[in-house]
Amino acid sequence: IVVKFIATFSDEQYVVPICTAMGFAYVLRHTGCDQHLVRLLTKPLRSARIFLIPGVVLVGFLVNIPVISQTSTAVCIGAVVVPLMRAARLSSVTIGATILLGASIGGELLNPGAPELNTVAKRLSEDEQRVVSPKEVVPAVMPLLFPHLAIATAIFWVLQLRAERKAPAMPVPTVEVAPESRVNLLRAVVPLVPLALLFMAGPPLNVFRIPEHWVIPVDGVAKGSQYETRLIGLAMLIGVLAASLANPWVVRGVPKAFFEGAGYAFAEVVSLIVIASCFAEGVKIVGVAKLIGDGIQQVPGMLIPVAGFVPLAFAALSGSGMASTQGLYGFFVDPARALGVDPKEIGAFVSLGAAAGRTMSPVAAVALMAAKLTGTNSFELARRVAPPLLISMAIVIGLRLLHLL
Repeated sequence: IVVKFIATFSDEQYVVPICTAMGFAYVLRHTGCDQHLVRLLTKPLRSARIFLIPGVVLVGFLVNIPVISQTSTAVCIGAVVVPLMRAARLSSVTIGATILLGASIGGELLNPGAPELNTVAKRLSEDEQRVVSPKEVVPAVMPLLFPHLAIATAIFWVLQLRAERKAPAMPVPTVEVAPESRVNLLRAVVPLVPLALLFMAGPPLNVFRIPEHWVIPVDGVAKGSQYETRLIGLAMLIGVLAASLANPWVVRGVPKAFFEGAGYAFAEVVSLIVIASCFAEGVKIVGVAKLIGDGIQQVPGMLIPVAGFVPLAFAALSGSGMASTQGLYGFFVDPARALGVDPKEIGAFVSLGAAAGRTMSPVAAVALMAAKLTGTNSFELARRVAPPLLISMAIVIGLRLLHLL
């Protein structure tokens, strides 16, 4: 376990992509590019108030793709949507639950820099005789994530409208929402720059390929997925440069913002990965992983439900989707292979369940932040988002078992 701690603590497969991605998120906040993206996405909602609740969920989901931190996403969209939703006379609990659901349901799973995807890719690379890129996991996530988002959002919308009808009438706000500032389209697209680069620099698009010597020394020897890992870091650095050029008036603070974000990622995300890795190693040593594998072998139909709901329960208790994915995914790989199921698909279910569990956890950082932004209680917010997430996960798993997904 000590060896696992040291190895994970210094593993560049986690440190480089996660810390550079969070550094990029902080630079977006410093340069204001994230706010321009949010204003661009929320602009249609000002004239379509009936779609405000699902619209804010979708905005949070979209912003969470480039800004992989759920807490940062909540802060980013909260500054814009909280006044907007209060002007629509929605209750604080509904506003907080909407922000929580959108920021945490799983938008980051479409970003190759997401730690969950890196966990899946690294585990598969250990078994297969080739390097598995996090980008290869995204196609396995998309067919599950989009139906999950649609079903959970629809159920959540209906439940919140019902709750608003039963709630006491909200007073008319004494201060109207401030008029929307002009959107700078250049700054609004900057958050998407690293994503575009990563998806174009390899399969399936193959628009171009970044030379290996750009990220690995000429006399160096690439180990495992070192190229893919550093490619993510390079894309994030290019995004930092683009953000600096988009708002050159604040460029002096960019390096500090970047390293503050990287430090936050190491303290709040990499630390959880280290702990989860040690936990998983201990669980493997005492034989729990073998018990799970043997149980699934005897009841093959339980593979997908267990892969979805066990990480969900673990994340709901711990408040961390990353720790749940890191600690539990490895237990399902061998049983999946033995049953002829694609381990990437199981990785998608584990990641999806972990994200759902984190979203309904009252101790998750994103829930605490959403509660702080709206002056509510994280337990109240968790009660609002839990039923839609549980129902949606059950439906998605059922559709997959029926081969309809």
